[in-house]
Amino acid sequence: MGGRGPMGGPMMPGEKPKNFKKSFGMLLNYLGQFKIHIVIVMLFAAASTVFAIVGPKVLGQATTEMFNGIMGKISGTGSGIDFGKIGGILLTLLGLYLASAAFSVIQGWLMTGVSMKVTYRLRNSIMQKINRMPLGYFDRVNHGEVLSRVTNDVDTLSQTLNQSITQVITSVTTLVGILVMMFSISWELTLVALCILPVSMVFVSIIVKHSQKYFRAQQEYLGHVNGHVEEMYGGHVVMKAFNGEQSSVEKFDAYNNQLYNSAWKSQFLSGLMMPVMNFVGNVGYVAVCILGGWLAVNRGLPVGDIQAFVQYVRQFTQPITQIANISNILQQTMAAAERVFEFLDEKEEEPDAPTVYLADGAASRPGARVQVDGSVQFSHVHFGYTPEKIIIHDFSVDVKPGQKIAIVGPTGAGKTTMVKLLMRFYDVNSGSISVDGHDIRSFSRNELRSIFGMVLQETWLYNGTIMENIRYGRMNATDREVLAAAEAAQADHFVRTLPGAYQMELNEEASNISQGQKQLLTIARAILSDPKILILDEATSSVDTRTEILIQKAMDNLMKGRTSFVIAHRLSTIRNADCILCMNNGDIVEQGTHDELMAKNGFYANLYNSQFERPSQLQEA
Repeated sequence: MGGRGPMGGPMMPGEKPKNFKKSFGMLLNYLGQFKIHIVIVMLFAAASTVFAIVGPKVLGQATTEMFNGIMGKISGTGSGIDFGKIGGILLTLLGLYLASAAFSVIQGWLMTGVSMKVTYRLRNSIMQKINRMPLGYFDRVNHGEVLSRVTNDVDTLSQTLNQSITQVITSVTTLVGILVMMFSISWELTLVALCILPVSMVFVSIIVKHSQKYFRAQQEYLGHVNGHVEEMYGGHVVMKAFNGEQSSVEKFDAYNNQLYNSAWKSQFLSGLMMPVMNFVGNVGYVAVCILGGWLAVNRGLPVGDIQAFVQYVRQFTQPITQIANISNILQQTMAAAERVFEFLDEKEEEPDAPTVYLADGAASRPGARVQVDGSVQFSHVHFGYTPEKIIIHDFSVDVKPGQKIAIVGPTGAGKTTMVKLLMRFYDVNSGSISVDGHDIRSFSRNELRSIFGMVLQETWLYNGTIMENIRYGRMNATDREVLAAAEAAQADHFVRTLPGAYQMELNEEASNISQGQKQLLTIARAILSDPKILILDEATSSVDTRTEILIQKAMDNLMKGRTSFVIAHRLSTIRNADCILCMNNGDIVEQGTHDELMAKNGFYANLYNSQFERPSQLQEA
């Protein structure tokens, strides 16, 4: 009897769009290239409905013929039932229903194709948009919120396009068609049946009004439950380590109870819709039967027409309920569309420069790997993640090609931020950063980042084989080059001890190898990329002392002839740096070699010596 949403369950009023008209216009614009397909779908959906509507009237003719034959036989005035004529009528009816089914299948096939293509385009647009978004956006927006737009919101649009558009057409066509057929049979019966309409609408509006607030609460608490489960799953080890099971369960129970209370109320109220509609329909059905019997006796209304009219009455409430539900679906769909298009309209990174420059000053070829000498200049750099909170105040340094530059300082001093600026993950607020004398903003981001090899304190490996993860540093590298990079990073030995060796599959979190082993693989990846400038952000922080010594030797060999930026907390690892930059509160407070800075007995000397002091001495200090 209708009243079902795209997934087959009763549709619920969801989040409403802030601007329905704008969201609907943007969605129509997005569907513009499929307008011919959609027009054909509309025509076929209408044709399918019309053929189905005519069916009961034709079937009524067969009923009338059979009734007249029986009555003639009883009264002796006729020859009985004309089965040949009835057979012809039934064949006509079969043809109508087959045509209706054919049109329905074709429009369903076309609309499915349109909805899947639109879904594909939307997901593709969102994915490309993510790659063009500044990192600052992801600093302020929850990752789950972005994921929800790629999955839930796009799925909502897909389901609506696939089913609800044709459902609107068929519901309206059915409503109009049934009214026409009912009036063609008897206007008196039609007026009685139409009394169902205002009564139905009153009941529907009352139910929707009372259930809407519970559906909104259900969606809100469902988000809380999902968020809590995701958070606890992601931090499961930490939760277990700090005995947080009880508090986690209590918090979940609180969310779950709120979800339960809102969900059962919303589902109960929405579940009342169909019984109420059926009751109203049955009352109208009884009234039609009484009046139809009177008209048959007194005015000679054919019995087959009464039977056909009864069928139309039974179908009359279906499109009404569907239209009521579709209005809620459209609200929910436009809210989803608004969220998707809102994301697609977000401000992107500053566009790349049209040309980049090689070391000799010539413009590079598209896709070419930029060749540089490796000199880097920071000139009066000011930067803050938000304009009101500047964390890099006036950073200037001139790095010569091939130098090893160590950046040290307490947590929060701005060390990693400088690396992010160098890679153009963020752009400076003022000042400039140059490579070989060219402002990094004159390079395209892809070609700028091809200059660098980067190993972060946070290891990143994806679900794939160890071979594939190392090759991510240079996708066209041969297996021999991958193995050589792993050997240089001291990773070859442990990889060969694993099941499957280089073909071992890392899981989603790469938790089937240790943290130190993950770090070795990321170092191998950086070695394979063969960069001109290296960035090592606490690259050996997760390995044991023996492995650290081996990696340090490999790194020393790798850094020969390359400009290197090394962020380190264990200052013993950067004693041989050409220049050590001591940062504090976003400024360089000291710079020089290890021996020069120790001789000053200042900030760096205190930082270095603190590593060897006992906890009691640190407390006294």
